[in-house]
Parts: sequence; structure tokens; C-alpha cells
Amino acid sequence: MSDFAYSVQASDGTARRGVFTTPHGEVRTPAFMPVGTQGTVKGLDMDEVEALGAEMVLANTYHLYLRPGHELVRDLGGLHAFMRWGGPILTDSGGYQVFSLAQIREVRDDGVVFQSHIDGSKHLFTPESVIEVERALGADVIMAFDECPPGGADHAHARAANERTLRWLERCRDRFTAIEAEGTAPRQTLFPVLQGNVYEDLRTDQARRVREIGDWRGFGIGGLSVGEDKAAMWRTLELLDAELPADRPRYLMGLGYPDDLLEAVSRGCDLFDCVAPTRNARHNTAWTREEGQVNLKAARFREDTRPMDPACDCATCARYDRAYLRHLAVAGEWLAVRLLSIHNLRFVVRLAEEARTRIDDGSFHAWSRDWLERYRRAGG
Repeated sequence: MSDFAYSVQASDGTARRGVFTTPHGEVRTPAFMPVGTQGTVKGLDMDEVEALGAEMVLANTYHLYLRPGHELVRDLGGLHAFMRWGGPILTDSGGYQVFSLAQIREVRDDGVVFQSHIDGSKHLFTPESVIEVERALGADVIMAFDECPPGGADHAHARAANERTLRWLERCRDRFTAIEAEGTAPRQTLFPVLQGNVYEDLRTDQARRVREIGDWRGFGIGGLSVGEDKAAMWRTLELLDAELPADRPRYLMGLGYPDDLLEAVSRGCDLFDCVAPTRNARHNTAWTREEGQVNLKAARFREDTRPMDPACDCATCARYDRAYLRHLAVAGEWLAVRLLSIHNLRFVVRLAEEARTRIDDGSFHAWSRDWLERYRRAGG
């Protein structure tokens, strides 16, 4: 029996509730994965992350490769032991970070030469070396190295990126399989990354050719939520829903704002990650059901003794009121960042939980429509 499996247990139209099984436990989907870029979810320890209801977290290959180094992480017992996280972990390939370094990298057919943002040193990422780094880190799910063109890329640029991504995927597959045959790596599975921008012909072609390259345990959907028109993103997800096998999880990379998550769940996506919950917290911004997205520095919160969100069950809302949170934010206290991170992460994790419940009872689409109308009307 495979260490990795996915089963759809309920559906409401194209929205699905499922269970993704990994060597480190099950993940109930739809699920939001907190981002632990450098082996930590910013400002929180892993017991707090678990208490939020998160079942799977993400770490970043690029950052951990540069510091402290993948070999050190391997020698210290792998990423699970290093982070003190017993549940499933996913590592991205670092491709997005490399390609965001537009001024300090060179894309070649063999890989990408880039300069470290830390000390300016030069490095080469190839499909093979990325797999070796991710194998050393030891996450349950590792992502293939891909070329992520910028939002707004023209058709020719997007097509060229697709072709390179397919060639690199074959090389990722071959290196993954070779290491697996050595019997020295932990139990892992490799997900491909689907590119193609918002061009329907490129997305369709990519999805079909990726499936010809391997029998994947899941699929990453890349190249979205990078500045394109939202309507175009939703059309792309609807297209991919029809192209991808229903019995494998779909991981929509880099998306995690509350309203976007519900829109994507309704179009068949299962796993999500985004830095927005903790990044918004660092900018004193919180999500609420009735008021949308709010900034705690606003004067209207100065004497507000209500919880951040009265409907929220997080530790922050259980103990602290808006007046105190505003005081911390205005004073520049780091506790504000921690407390708002706890709230924002719980908000989006709980939203995925509620989506699962609504899919079960067949009310997801009506509930989601009402939730989105209220949230957006409030300014979310």
C-alpha cells in the first residue's frame, strides 16, 4: 500500500472534502497550510500552530538551502525534528523565490544561476540539485523545480516557460526515482507544478503532458495569484478541474486570502498556502467576518472592548480585546504581531474547516455565496 493516498469523501458540485494520507498523518481537505518559510511560522512555536488546527505546514527550499543548509538539517534529523513538527510538511522547490530575483539570476536550460539575497554568493539550482536538497530536508511532499513566468507574461513567454518546466519535470522525476532506489531517503512523494499563466491552450496542454510524464500522487497549480485578473484565475481553475484526476489532491500554490480560498474551493482545489496571515499581522491587519479586513491602528478601536472577531475561537479573541490590541500595535510591541498572527491563521484554518462541514451537508455553495457577499460588502 502506498504511503500517500487521497480519497474524496463528499462533494457539493465541484467543491470536494477529502483526506490526504501521508507518512506523518492525515490532512483533511480543503486545508490551509501555514507557511514556515525558514523552518518556522513567523513568531509562533509549533505547539501554537498545532493548536490553531493546522495539520500540514510548508517550508521553503530556497531559504533553508541558503541558511542553515540542507545538509545540516538532514544531519540534525530532518525537517520534522528540526522544526519540532510531527505532522506532514511540504517543501516548495524554491523556484518562485529564484524567479522573483529577476535582477540577480540567469535562466538557462540546465537550471538557474542566482545570487544569494543574504551575502551575494552565486549558486546554481538545477532540477537534480533541487530534488537532492528537498530529499535532504525530508518533507513528506516535495515540489518539482519549475519556471514561473511573471503575471502578465505574453503567450510566447508562457509557452517557453511551459516547455522548460516539462523538461525539468522529467529530470526531477528521474533524480527522485534514482534516490528512491538507493533506499537512503525518507518516504516522500513528488508533485509536479502546472504552469501556463491564464492561457487556456497552455494550461490544457500542460495538464495533459504532465500526466504523461508520471503517475503523480497530487498536483501543484502554479503561476496564479501573481497579479492576474481574478476572473481569469477562476476560469483557469475551472478548466483545470476538468483536466485533473479527481482522486488526487490539487494544491493551489501561494493563495490564502479568505475570499480567494472559498472561490478556489468551489472550483475543486484542496490545499492552500500563503504568507498573508502573518504578513498582514506584521502590518497590524486582521480578518473579521462582519467587518472584513481591518487595521488595528485605526482610532475607532481605541476604546473598543470587543474581541477582534466575536465569532472567532482563537486564543487571541478568547483573551484580548481590540483596545488592547490597538495599544500594542500603536506602541510597536511584538506581542501585537504574535496575537494577530494567531488570529489570522486561525481565521483561515477555521474557514477551511467550515468549508468541509458545508460540503458534507450540501450547503457549501449557498453558504459560500452569502459569506463572500458579507465579507466583501464590509471591505474584505
